[in-house]
Amino acid sequence: MSSTHALTPPSLPPAVSTSSLPARGLRRAAAFGCAFAAAGAFWASLARPWWSFVLYAPQYPRGLRLSISLTGLSGDVHEVGMLNHYIGMKHLEDAAVFERAYAAPGVALVALLAFAVLFWRGRRPAWWTAGVGLLLPLGFLADSFYWLFRFGHELDPHAPVRVPAFTPQLFGNGRIGQFMTFAQPADGFWIALVGAVLFGVASVLRQYERRAGHAH
Repeated sequence: MSSTHALTPPSLPPAVSTSSLPARGLRRAAAFGCAFAAAGAFWASLARPWWSFVLYAPQYPRGLRLSISLTGLSGDVHEVGMLNHYIGMKHLEDAAVFERAYAAPGVALVALLAFAVLFWRGRRPAWWTAGVGLLLPLGFLADSFYWLFRFGHELDPHAPVRVPAFTPQLFGNGRIGQFMTFAQPADGFWIALVGAVLFGVASVLRQYERRAGHAH
């Protein structure tokens, strides 16, 4: 007595879905495109002023203007330097000498670091990498505040005019003796901030692309 058995096809491993591959490729291309744009913005900011200061007084009704870039100073540098001498402040050219000398390599280093973290590999997405691009603008702010504080608190005690120690205003309106001051970011800072945002977008896209790769 013979029995028949229905033939069943052998079980096959589930097919790897390729539907997400084009999306992953697009995310990767967009991530590196944003990263290149961010590096370009960082580099372009070198040629532009990052911060501007205006000093007003009765004898200067139009104001004295200073523009601060990563590589130097421009504007009414000589006139402001003479006024600073009367209250015992150091020459403006003495501030951030190291930073100005190595500004270009520093910007290049931040751009390279930004690209390097795009290749970060770990078990979990490293969302902290999205903030690496902020190192440049935040570092500039911290360094600028340091030098403003130092110059305002290391006054020559033998200066012709004695004023209490102070910290010049980094944002908005301030006062130094009889001078009213106004400080604000210039276009170089905003360009660098756009670069930081672009790199943040690049990092987020890269992390999503990696997470999608781990899911399959």
